[in-house]
Amino acid sequence: MKKIGVLAIQGSIAEHIEKLRQIKDVQTFEIKYVKDLEVIDGLIIPGGESTAIGRLLHDFNLLEPLKQKITAGLPVWGTCAGMITLAKKLVGDPTVHLGTMDIEVTRNAYGRQLGSFVAKGKVKEVSAVEIPLVFIRAPYVSQVEENVQVLLKIENRIVACRQNNMLVTSFHPELTDDLSFHRYFVSMIH
Repeated sequence: MKKIGVLAIQGSIAEHIEKLRQIKDVQTFEIKYVKDLEVIDGLIIPGGESTAIGRLLHDFNLLEPLKQKITAGLPVWGTCAGMITLAKKLVGDPTVHLGTMDIEVTRNAYGRQLGSFVAKGKVKEVSAVEIPLVFIRAPYVSQVEENVQVLLKIENRIVACRQNNMLVTSFHPELTDDLSFHRYFVSMIH
């Protein structure tokens, strides 16, 4: 039984939990406090508002303990705002939250709410077929270090990548009926 937490301080928490509950041999937890980190094998940082997530990580005293866990190998997946939270650099913004992943991210890259859209993409590591991709005021990865594997580009922009135990997506797999990315993340947990 793999124990996967969803950071439950802001964002699309319920949607990720609902997807994880559909996967066999997965137990899911809401993560709000440092003690909660002790019971999990992996963590999802959901989409939401990255500035709020960063502030709440401080307020809940989760920032440093979570950073240490990720650096020590805890599998983590950041969707949308979660991607921003994991990035070492943000374009035009000196703010860094966890700063564990060797990527530079452009925030709200596709514009505001009107910039939200749905696309399809094929990620060979994740699914043999095209899967739906929901973008909501999405960021994208503008630069990666050599140790980062690019999983998907849309219109020549990096929207999914992986570095060792860290996975990020610009889009929201939890807002579709497809479980491919959730299954892929579960497979990252040994």
